[in-house]
Amino acid sequence: MSIRQNLLLTTLALAAVQALAQTPSAVPTISPASIQVATTPLSLSQALQAARSNLEVALARHALAGAQADILSANRSPFPTLSAKASQMDLQNGLGDGNFFTEKRVDKSIGMDWTWERGNKRELRTLTARQAAAAAQADLDEVRTQQLLATQAGFFDLLAAQERGVQIGLIERSAAQLAVTANKRLQAGDLSAQDASRTEIEAQRARADLQAAELERQRAAISLWQLTGIATPPQQLQAQTDWPALGGVSSSTSAPSPDLSALIETRADVRAALARVQAAQAALDGSSAQKVSDITVGASYDHFPGTSTALMELRMQMPLQWGYSYQGEIARSAAQLALAQDALEKVRRLAQAELQGLQQLTLSTAQRAQSYEVEILPRARKVADGAELAYSKGALSLTDLLDARRTLRSTLLDALNARTDYARATTALQLRTQTNP
Repeated sequence: MSIRQNLLLTTLALAAVQALAQTPSAVPTISPASIQVATTPLSLSQALQAARSNLEVALARHALAGAQADILSANRSPFPTLSAKASQMDLQNGLGDGNFFTEKRVDKSIGMDWTWERGNKRELRTLTARQAAAAAQADLDEVRTQQLLATQAGFFDLLAAQERGVQIGLIERSAAQLAVTANKRLQAGDLSAQDASRTEIEAQRARADLQAAELERQRAAISLWQLTGIATPPQQLQAQTDWPALGGVSSSTSAPSPDLSALIETRADVRAALARVQAAQAALDGSSAQKVSDITVGASYDHFPGTSTALMELRMQMPLQWGYSYQGEIARSAAQLALAQDALEKVRRLAQAELQGLQQLTLSTAQRAQSYEVEILPRARKVADGAELAYSKGALSLTDLLDARRTLRSTLLDALNARTDYARATTALQLRTQTNP
């Protein structure tokens, strides 16, 4: 994260703290909805669509344009060379009288030379550029996928922060109400000062948790805004409730794919590494082709008054490779090819590990979220409701009531974290297994 982004996050966080600090502590009615003046709902599909053309993707697209331009530079033959000269000028006896171009004794000539590339050099050079452009195209696809992965994670982080703020707001209001009731009972002589102080402490802790939740929501909104680049200010961003269904993942879809190798080969990062191997192979062939010497052919038309006004010169030249046959260039290209092949194998292994990890993570997070949703959270609510009822009838101590509330709060947040982890994992798996995400 850059210094500018850190300053923006810090400024917004301090502004939220100051807004919360101005609320009277005696009547804590702060909620995340009351802090935002206006909100702009944002769905997951809208966020992903915006991320497909963000700044990182634009940079990769410019790199692709440069690589495609290299193909035009590579796919051309050497330019012909035009030459003109004046020779045979007799400085001892003079050049004679008359016009310089038609009568003076000066051998004037104009010619053209052209290099004939041999050894299929132009085709190999073009093939290298084409494979480099293919790698740049795959890099663009990979950058887009990475931005989509980051965006979906940021979206669910914001959605979780919003719901966390709602849950903590409910807990804060309940704690504040308990503190007010305890204060009335203290004035009536029905409650000890120590228990009343404990309820006030719980209310203050709940207010602090609410402030922290709002700051977390602000940071999540800024992160998502940076990834999507939408025109809406980050303070107004609000993620729509778009959780993946917990029942949508079965053992058949979560189990490791039997054709995992096919998924790996279609990934953008693997395609980029493979294209670089092919480009390195073409570069090696091009280095070996330098052992076939290029031939430069040329012709000149000469005008020499007193001898002839129409003389023709034909010439040819080529380098003589004595003592050196481009061993250094060939060895360098061979090393680059070996490096590209090792990089391809590394990328394939990392891709396999990532896909397998995402499959297992999706399955485990689905089971965990389902367990919280079906078993743990309903039990915690039941225990908390029973504690509230028992305390209202004087059958439960304040300590037990506070413990039940803390247990419910912890369970609610754990259930939300489990659902967030599942949403991020299953969406990441979908993006990684799609051919064109």
